[in-house]
Amino acid sequence: MASLADLAREHTSLSREEIVHLNRLVTEWGMLADFSFSDLLLYLPSTDQRWLIVGQIRPATGQTIYQTDWVGSWANDTERPVLSAAMASGEISEGVIKVEDLPDEAQMIAIPVSMEGKVIAVLTKEWVVQTGRRPGELEHVYSTIFERFATMIAAGEFPYPSRVGDSSAAPRVGDGVMLLDGDARVRYVSPNANSALHRVGIQSSALGMRLSELGFYDGSVRQAFERRVPVIEEFEQGSEVTLLCRCVPIIEAGEVSGGVQLVRDITELRKRDRLLLSKDATIREIHHRVKNNLQTISSLLRLQARRLTNPEAKAAVSESVRRIRTIALVHEALSREPGEDVTFIEIVRPLLRLAEEGLQSPDRPVRFTVRGDGGRVPANIATPLSVVLTELLQNAVDHGFPEGSGGGQVVVSLHNDESRLAITVVDDGRGLSPDFDLEAVTGLGLSIVRTLVTTELNGQILMRPVKAEDLHQAGMSGLDAVHGTVVELLVPVEVD
Repeated sequence: MASLADLAREHTSLSREEIVHLNRLVTEWGMLADFSFSDLLLYLPSTDQRWLIVGQIRPATGQTIYQTDWVGSWANDTERPVLSAAMASGEISEGVIKVEDLPDEAQMIAIPVSMEGKVIAVLTKEWVVQTGRRPGELEHVYSTIFERFATMIAAGEFPYPSRVGDSSAAPRVGDGVMLLDGDARVRYVSPNANSALHRVGIQSSALGMRLSELGFYDGSVRQAFERRVPVIEEFEQGSEVTLLCRCVPIIEAGEVSGGVQLVRDITELRKRDRLLLSKDATIREIHHRVKNNLQTISSLLRLQARRLTNPEAKAAVSESVRRIRTIALVHEALSREPGEDVTFIEIVRPLLRLAEEGLQSPDRPVRFTVRGDGGRVPANIATPLSVVLTELLQNAVDHGFPEGSGGGQVVVSLHNDESRLAITVVDDGRGLSPDFDLEAVTGLGLSIVRTLVTTELNGQILMRPVKAEDLHQAGMSGLDAVHGTVVELLVPVEVD
């Protein structure tokens, strides 16, 4: 569907400023539709002397008479005279119209939309008269409020010329309404607004009183009346109730003659927000404590390793320390970030630093590099995946660059398309033996890798000799000879 601006540019000669004025009007007109209990439509006069519907809104307080979306349609023969009368006179006009979707005739009030003394569009209220039912006090007051805003539209005082706060999250008419006069005294309180007052302990009648005299916070009212624009404010009224208020000033002849205070009780919503924040903080604190506990275990194991004399036992303990430190890195990342997923690169970088510190030696310097970032991954995937990556780095150094080999490079490439995470580990070491078979390996490191990837992560793993294009993609194309190993991992990831 074409936007208001698109339709205006295509069919009218309105300026950019006039289109902006109309856009501000349709941003605010949900409130007007609710006060009028009627459908509102916005008509523009086209360059070929016709009337084009460029906007439509239905009331949340009443039943719509239009099931059809009329935006982009042209006014019919019964509508044009009412629209033209409002356009020509600059005053509100009224008439009876016939709409093809309706079995009965409908009523139309046409309100000229003025800007700087010029009528640029016509806003209509359209409804079908219901017989046999007298409107109550609420409907009478709301209709009066709509009429006051309609007068403001015809005078060019609504919508407000200056930019106002976002009204999409503001209270609606159905949440609660207080009508104020020019002295900010309460003249009407809707049933829902009255319930909000009772909720904060105000049992006495508010009529004829200022909100401050009732003990009710009136900051939004004072600001709206002084600044002459709507003001949205959230505040705690008492120790247990949180309210969201929006005060919309009513301006007549250039002066603030009153205002509408919309009130919404958001106590339960803010309680849920606080619970979520508390839960999130608790989870992060748990991750922090788990990380500390793992580091303590790692330190104890290192102390134990110093007392061992058997080389195999010392190596086994050292590998256990490395794996524990890897898991601790994941919990450290989770303790810093909200939610249960982490930016994977924030884990990979420390892993590479651990590998540089613990795996290389002066006679085999190995340079570790990471390419890409891997996006965000859930914690239940990040932990086993980090262990897998640590084992692959250990395997690349131990088997690709034995002591005295002169070292080399290991490049880790990451790519996340939001459904699968691809990890490629390329080294320029000795490479795989011709009879290598990943399914047949018995070493603990690769056995852990194979089990975690295929069972816990439900992924795929491939180890193969390096090719020239692999080295080129990894930024290692300057080598004299093509040798080394490529490990390719593909793991499904789903982040909410």
